[in-house]
This record gives sequence, structure tokens and C-alpha cells, in this order.
Amino acid sequence: MFNPSREDVRRFFCEAWRKHGVREVLSPLESMAVAWIERHAEYHDELVRAEDAVAADYSPQAGRSNPFLHLSMHLAIDEQLQIDQPPGIRAAFEALKQRTGSIHDAAHETMECLAETMWEAQRQGQPPSDERYLGCLRRRAGLDPGF
Repeated sequence: MFNPSREDVRRFFCEAWRKHGVREVLSPLESMAVAWIERHAEYHDELVRAEDAVAADYSPQAGRSNPFLHLSMHLAIDEQLQIDQPPGIRAAFEALKQRTGSIHDAAHETMECLAETMWEAQRQGQPPSDERYLGCLRRRAGLDPGF
């Protein structure tokens, strides 16, 4: 199983952005990453300074948002949508996209649900709940107004 380190993930995004900038051939996953990086101009300068970005402290105490966590969540959601896993995420996302009017806004709403689901699973020492994740998405999309 692929289990990249924090540094591996950070270097992946920095290298994808570098390759994009010099028009080198990108892997399919790098292309997906670059598509999200392009939508996040606030990360561009940071990704160019790869060594600084790899070593940076993005803890809440440092007062900086973590671009690598954010971009990784975008990729995770993209992969979930491609294979409709958990089953029903694609339909819920489409409804959310219709409600928000934007793929990016729908992705950020989905990210909120994913983060909430992961936090709750960690807090309870349980695997993430597909039902809670999809329920959160459905509520945000206006498909399921109740709990």
C-alpha cells in the first residue's frame, strides 16, 4: 500500500507545480493536482519555494493554513468522485454543485464534510462513517434537511 510521508506529499505538489511551470509532461495525478493548484493562487509562491515549503510549520499554532492538506483533500475528493466511493457521493456532489453553482465551491463544501467525518472518527477511535459523510453532503446539497 502506498503510504507517503509528509515530505513526500509536499514534494509531490511542489514538483507537479514546477513541472507545470516549465511545461514538462505531467502524470495523470500531477495533472489533477495542478488543476487544483491553479485554482488556489494563494499557494503558488509557496509551492515554488519547495525546500521552505517542505520544512514549513503549518500547525494551527503557527497561524498558517496548510496548502498540502488542502490540496490533498481536493485530490481525495476527486478520486472518490471518479469511482463513486462511498456509493452515492457522485450524486450528492452533483446536487451540491448545482446548489453552489461551482465545482470549486462544491469541493470546499465536500471538504468540510470530509474533515468533520475524519475528525469524528479519530475522536471516537472508529473508522470514518460513510453514512455520516454522505448525510453531511446531502444536507449541504439540500437533499436531506434533517439528521
